[in-house]
Amino acid sequence: MQRTEALTLADAVFPRVSRDSLPAVLARDFALMTGFALFTALCAQIAIQTPWSPVPITGQTFAVLVAGGSLGMWRGAGSMIIYTLMGMLIFSAFAPSTSPVSGTWDLHFILPWSGTKDFIWDFPSGGYIVGFILAAALVGFLCERQWDRKPWAHLAMFLGAVVLYIPGILWLAHDLDISLSTALDYGLYPFVVGDMAKLGLASLTLPVGWAIVKRFQQDGQDSASGPGSSPTDPA
Repeated sequence: MQRTEALTLADAVFPRVSRDSLPAVLARDFALMTGFALFTALCAQIAIQTPWSPVPITGQTFAVLVAGGSLGMWRGAGSMIIYTLMGMLIFSAFAPSTSPVSGTWDLHFILPWSGTKDFIWDFPSGGYIVGFILAAALVGFLCERQWDRKPWAHLAMFLGAVVLYIPGILWLAHDLDISLSTALDYGLYPFVVGDMAKLGLASLTLPVGWAIVKRFQQDGQDSASGPGSSPTDPA
């Protein structure tokens, strides 16, 4: 069976083959999207609540950017849609809920599970979850064009992070009935340093993943050719 060209890291790790049936392709893609949705839910459980914002600092941004870069545009967005439906309908997949401005510090690391299950329009940070879908789609679009294998990886992740914040801040201002300036104070400025670190880590994760895949592929080709083989050896 002949493999098709790997457009994304997920395609390289779990390659399609030319004889795959449509149900097999759809099942594979759904499994990948669900896997990254669950990974995002796990990262949501790494949460730091600050005294000056109703929005916790979480690991979700890293998960969203890696999901988009690994899956591509449509599957990256699809994984975040699945994540959104999980948190609204199935289990407490979103980050731990907080009061509008808690006034205290709080650190939560995965266990005990303390997430939120609610409709995204019913809590202040719901707009960021819409931003997850847009960010994953944009990063996936760029990585399908090999930005994750070039120095442009950092820019792809930065653009994804920017897109993520737009609906997040707008909804925060609407939900809390505050000015846009105050929404920026609550929902952007406290997270700049942390998100720079997360997008930097994401921009390193994908090239390292590609390097590992290529190394294994090269080792496989060397093993298949054998110690005494040459390009002119019969197949």
